[in-house]
Amino acid sequence: MQNLYPGEVLEEFFGDKKIIQNVSLYRFTSDSILLSRFARAKHGDTVADFCSGSGVVGFHFLCLNPGIGSLTLFEMQPELADMSRRTAELNGFNCSVVCTRLQDIPREYDDKFSLILCNPPYERGGFTIADYKKAVCRKEITLTLPEIVEAAYKKLKFGGRVAILNRADRTAELIFLLKSRGLEPKRMQLVSGTDGAKPYLVMVEAVKGGKEGIDVLPTKKNAPASSGL
Repeated sequence: MQNLYPGEVLEEFFGDKKIIQNVSLYRFTSDSILLSRFARAKHGDTVADFCSGSGVVGFHFLCLNPGIGSLTLFEMQPELADMSRRTAELNGFNCSVVCTRLQDIPREYDDKFSLILCNPPYERGGFTIADYKKAVCRKEITLTLPEIVEAAYKKLKFGGRVAILNRADRTAELIFLLKSRGLEPKRMQLVSGTDGAKPYLVMVEAVKGGKEGIDVLPTKKNAPASSGL
């Protein structure tokens, strides 16, 4: 049995696979599962999970697509990065975890990845959540959307893809930033809580150096994610 630290629990997330979560830190929501299912894998993909938190996006994507070549998780909070490492060991996942800010990812990773997954902090506004470690997972305190797009551009191979989600009301901003940095949006899907409801999320897949033309998928119905706080 994997050793757990105070506040940590084991939760099921894919069949018999388990993930370590900490009740006092940010915990994953259904947004993460939506993104891992939206992204499309190619055999032998070199995959990165930006803002990986406890690793659920990357791990769930790996379970869905065991034919990928490699998985690297990037997370700035040491506690979350450590939980990811122990979850990988617990489940026998072959992956690496790098504890760093996206802005500081070493140059050795430039032009390395064929697919980047990113469930970023996407709330604007001031610091209103009492717990800083939870707040930075929700709000653009230490990382902005332009910085995420810049990091994705630098770390993707030519022809590589980035799958990212954000608030639906930031769709225009997200698409503008991607296109302005040479990441051409190719697939987009809005997410609503119920049939006919106003979408609250958008998921976009963009290709580095891709040609214009986007496939707009039918709106996906999903119960709005809890805050995880």
